[in-house]
Amino acid sequence: MHLGFSSMNTAEDPAPDLLARTLEEAGFESLWYGEHSHIPVSRLTPYPAGGELPAPYRRMMDPYVSLMAAAAVTSRLKLGTGIALLLERELFSQAKTIATLDRLSNGRLLIGCGVGWNEEEFINATRLPWHRRYLAMRETVLAQRVLFTDAEPEYHGELIDFDPVWLEPKPARPGGPPVIFGAMGPLGVRHAASWADGWMPVDVALPDVARAVADFRQLLRDNDRNPDNVEITLVVMSAVTADLLKSYRDVGIDRCNIGVGMQNWDKPEVVMPMIEQFSKLIPDL
Repeated sequence: MHLGFSSMNTAEDPAPDLLARTLEEAGFESLWYGEHSHIPVSRLTPYPAGGELPAPYRRMMDPYVSLMAAAAVTSRLKLGTGIALLLERELFSQAKTIATLDRLSNGRLLIGCGVGWNEEEFINATRLPWHRRYLAMRETVLAQRVLFTDAEPEYHGELIDFDPVWLEPKPARPGGPPVIFGAMGPLGVRHAASWADGWMPVDVALPDVARAVADFRQLLRDNDRNPDNVEITLVVMSAVTADLLKSYRDVGIDRCNIGVGMQNWDKPEVVMPMIEQFSKLIPDL
């Protein structure tokens, strides 16, 4: 099992180049940055974890720019968006950004993505319908794969529709970086099993991680897909221990992403000691 590290990626956090070098030297497999282009001041959508929205959400930097800084100083570390809000960016510009970053990082990019939870943010950023966001995500990913594969790509779906275009250069890998869908509810998990290259749940939202893994693998089989070809990346929000990580490894998790907990998002000084602490577990995972 691989160990990744996720960060809120604010200007107060360790800089991407410093963090990436430290993670690579410590043996971590990947670095993950999330995305919020903005946060509406007046917001009706409740914060999923309850209570007030943590202040660092308002200060997140751009994940692609930050990952490029990380790529420039590393050679092995994989670079993930965790998660990117693909529906809140213009399709072609976003595809160009992803293809460019994948090429400049020599094929190390991983696209963790989700439909988002903040309806007001979504409506500000796109004309896609909120109530059909799962279909919109599916069509966005499928259209993006066509853009990354065909010489003169075109796509004709219900929500995404365009005639033949040229979009170059292509990513370093045929078809583009793997797309890992962050979804928790039944509809989202079915979508992940249907078209995603991987699934990214959060451990504290799963009553039984082992059962969730088994159920997801069965969904893959129901979609005539080989479970061995679809990675499961688990975002670990529980208190991280060696035994916990090993238990996730033993039920078939391919990658665990750890990071500082919400209570420490405003404490960048805890990041480096945490990396040193958990790097010692990597050989046993």
